[in-house]
Amino acid sequence: MSYAPHWAVEGRDWPNRAHSRFVDAGRLRWHVQVMGSGPVLLLLHGTGAATHSWRALAPLLAEDFTVVAPDLPGHGFTTGRPAGGLTMAAMARGVAALLTALDLRPDAIVGHSAGAAIAARMALDSLADPKTIVGLGAALLPFPGLAAKLFPTLARMLFVNPLAPHLFARLARGSGETARFLARSTGSKIDAEGIRCYQALMATPAHCAGAITMMADWNLEALRRDLSRLGPPLLLIHGDADAAIPLSNAREVAALIPGARVVPLAGLGHLAHEERPDAVAALVRDFVGGQR
Repeated sequence: MSYAPHWAVEGRDWPNRAHSRFVDAGRLRWHVQVMGSGPVLLLLHGTGAATHSWRALAPLLAEDFTVVAPDLPGHGFTTGRPAGGLTMAAMARGVAALLTALDLRPDAIVGHSAGAAIAARMALDSLADPKTIVGLGAALLPFPGLAAKLFPTLARMLFVNPLAPHLFARLARGSGETARFLARSTGSKIDAEGIRCYQALMATPAHCAGAITMMADWNLEALRRDLSRLGPPLLLIHGDADAAIPLSNAREVAALIPGARVVPLAGLGHLAHEERPDAVAALVRDFVGGQR
């Protein structure tokens, strides 16, 4: 198994591969998928994921939109590091540079988990001017209580340990371990193709290192202070069985942002968009279309 995911190996049967391209922008070589036509809809995945997380949702949205879905820095088949590392602000600037290289301006941004934080940061920092933002299982607030201090500290400890990514990758190669980890940590039950893609990525130390580095550099306290200034209308779609971020978190975010709305999805977890892409596509389509 190689240190980093290779397009000719892990990516040889990647979901929606026909829509993939590689673009140089902002000190990175981006893997990005572009499909469909119409208003531009930017999809930003969460920590530890990649474009495969949109494998069923992106084609549905491409019926009405030009869908743009990159692998974020440190993840999947995107290589290099943006100036400033994998901080939220640096990743937001990196995505903005990619959009400039593609000559596309997003009419709306859909972000899953940490991807929703990047979407908010892009709007707050005037790196994009979306008419709407949709958060799926959005990670927009610091962890509550003691976890707020322990989680970033643990991530930083793993970051400074050069063996940590290799240990995580070795665990991911174990039979059934990725499926058990995803079910336990997200509360979601996803299909075999999704599990295969997560395992292919998590079994490579570079992808694990990217996820750990991102967690170590994340500053949700600063984002929380800025959320009340968020301009675009915000829809928060959240599974009520989310084991990673509770539904109450989405409701707390909505209370901070004028006009924000929460839509719970019964029985779905943190990967609700992978469990029920049809339901999520309908909600996104109605919300984004209604705000145009």
